[in-house]
Amino acid sequence: MTEKGARILYIEDDHASRRLVERVLTSRGYEVLVATEGLEGINLAREQKPQLILMDINLPNMDGREITTRLRSLPNFSNVPIVALTANISAGSRELALAAGCTGFMTKPIDVATFPADVERFLQGKQDKLTADERNEHLEKHAQNLVESLEKKVRELRAVNKRLLELDSLKSDFIVLVSHELRTPLTLVSGYSHLLAEQVANKNGLVQAQSIAGIAEGLQSGVARMQDVINEIISVVRISSGTLDLSLGPVRLTKVVHDVQKTYGDICRKRNLTLDIGDFSELPLIQGDGRRIQSAVEHVVGNAVKYTPDGGRISLSGHYVLDKAIDIIVQDTGIGIPLEEQRHIFEQFYTLGAIQHHSTSKSAFQGGGLGLGLAIAKGIVEAHNGRIWVESERRDPQALPGSTFHILLPLSPSDEVPDL
Repeated sequence: MTEKGARILYIEDDHASRRLVERVLTSRGYEVLVATEGLEGINLAREQKPQLILMDINLPNMDGREITTRLRSLPNFSNVPIVALTANISAGSRELALAAGCTGFMTKPIDVATFPADVERFLQGKQDKLTADERNEHLEKHAQNLVESLEKKVRELRAVNKRLLELDSLKSDFIVLVSHELRTPLTLVSGYSHLLAEQVANKNGLVQAQSIAGIAEGLQSGVARMQDVINEIISVVRISSGTLDLSLGPVRLTKVVHDVQKTYGDICRKRNLTLDIGDFSELPLIQGDGRRIQSAVEHVVGNAVKYTPDGGRISLSGHYVLDKAIDIIVQDTGIGIPLEEQRHIFEQFYTLGAIQHHSTSKSAFQGGGLGLGLAIAKGIVEAHNGRIWVESERRDPQALPGSTFHILLPLSPSDEVPDL
């Protein structure tokens, strides 16, 4: 293969730089291969065996010096010219690159007129040199950098492994919770179906309307609860996959909070909880998906109901923020949230406390559920370009410090929410 038809590998994460170098060298008869990061470049070098390798120094995951050191350790790459092509011209950058094994050092932006000739000279055997003292000094620095990089990657791997173990535990808990949440309504459906069969058998096909109505109500209750579980799972899947569609239109928050009040009114009365609704009538219309926003608020209020003891208070209020957004505030007199847990409660499948202690009722104090409500609320709010967070001093079932949730929604999803 002649030098003019030489195969050149260029490892660069910047698209514009890749395209420019590829076009310049291709127009001069070179075969150009491109890679966007280190591991891809190393694998491509092994497969295609280029006659010259150009690479940026500042690359993701592995920098150019680390890639060069790795390539020099592979068979057939001890004498392949590897040239650093970088915008990093800080003191010592050239020396470190050469000490790591680079053949040469060129800077960006390239001079289109002279660049092909520079590449040709490296293909013909040109090498940039260091003195013995420079090589020893910068080789030691390079070794230190490699050790520091390795330590950083070990710490990152430990953090990732810890997170994977946490996710595996959450997954196991979630399977238990789903089984529990589905078994309860299935028991209802099975029981009422059996009761209906008995009624038909005992009455020779003549069943009283009152009895049928009671059985139908029980069946509907079981089916509705199963639908709630399935809908929560579907919502989380859509949020995770980025396929949560919004039907945008004008949203009047007075209607949203009125519907939320209707949803939880009976539950709060049965548990002697006071549900205070502030005045939302002076707040402007916002552009959004009213059904989704209502769902987000309901999930947050539902969380407050779950962690507020009987006889407590939950308040729902709204404020206009800097003519740019609406801050919907849900405040309770519940048991509070530990500081170390507050960054986790919006994660999928996360539940406070042991799942063995969750009751069957979702509306009972510290009741059951899938641990998806706040994750769904977060996904809906962020789909509207908003933010959601919680403030709580601590978790204390005796002192009841309470929690305050903020749902910050811009007037339009295309707007940015202000910093508070």
